[in-house]
Amino acid sequence: MGEELVINEKLKISGDRLIVSAVRSSGPGGQNVNKVATCIELRFIPTEWGQLTHAALQRLLTSVKNRIDAEGRIIITSQKYREQFKNLEDARSKLRDMIIKCLKAPKPRRPTKPTKSSVEDRIKKKKITSEKKQNRSKIIYD
Repeated sequence: MGEELVINEKLKISGDRLIVSAVRSSGPGGQNVNKVATCIELRFIPTEWGQLTHAALQRLLTSVKNRIDAEGRIIITSQKYREQFKNLEDARSKLRDMIIKCLKAPKPRRPTKPTKSSVEDRIKKKKITSEKKQNRSKIIYD
C-alpha cells in the first residue's frame, strides 16, 4: 500500500501494516480546510506486528492507551500542515518516536532518604506554621 516505515536498523514496519486515511482538518483555514482532506489518520496494529519484545509491546500499549480503539489499533492523527504529504510524514514520525521510546526500558527507581538538614528544616517550618495558627485562635481572658 505505502512505503515501509524504518524504525531503526533492525525494525521496519511494512507499508501494508499501516492504514492511512485522509480526513478534513478542523479549525481555521478558510476555503482550503473545507475543500481539501489534509488531516491524516494513521492506524497501526502493534499486536499483529510481532517484531517487538513482550515487554516493549506492553510499554507501547500502556504509553498510548488513550489512542487505541476497540480493535487494538493505534490511531495517530496529524493536521499540523496544509499539505497532506507533510501530515503523513508527521504522523509516521510520531509513530516512529512512540516505538523508539518504548524500546528503551525505564531505569529502576532507587529509593532515597531525605537529608538530616532537610528533615530539620521541614519540622522547623511546621512548628512556625503551628505557632502562627495558635496565635490566630481566640484568647480567653479570665
